[in-house]
Amino acid sequence: MFISNAFAQVAPAASGGTESSLLSMLPLVLMFVVLYFVMIRPQMKRQKEHKAMIEAIAKGDEVVTTGGLLGKITKLGESFISIEVASGVELQVQRGAVVQVLPKGTVK
Repeated sequence: MFISNAFAQVAPAASGGTESSLLSMLPLVLMFVVLYFVMIRPQMKRQKEHKAMIEAIAKGDEVVTTGGLLGKITKLGESFISIEVASGVELQVQRGAVVQVLPKGTVK
């Protein structure tokens, strides 16, 4: 009495089954392509540049770490480096913690 009857509509017959499914997936595929070129590819490029910088550091280079420490490299190891942050004060950090190599003479 208070509730009206609900009638289901019949979906129209699909004339081009494969074409309509491909067209419905096209926006999803386009989103992944855009995501790759906007986010993934530049990140991979930055990782390659950082790895090359880490491998190229040498004794005497002035660097910045992820914690913001500035210092001069005094010892190089396979996975750790020693950085002199003040006269007589050396810290040992991982190679991956180096963010930037500074020009000579920056740290005094």
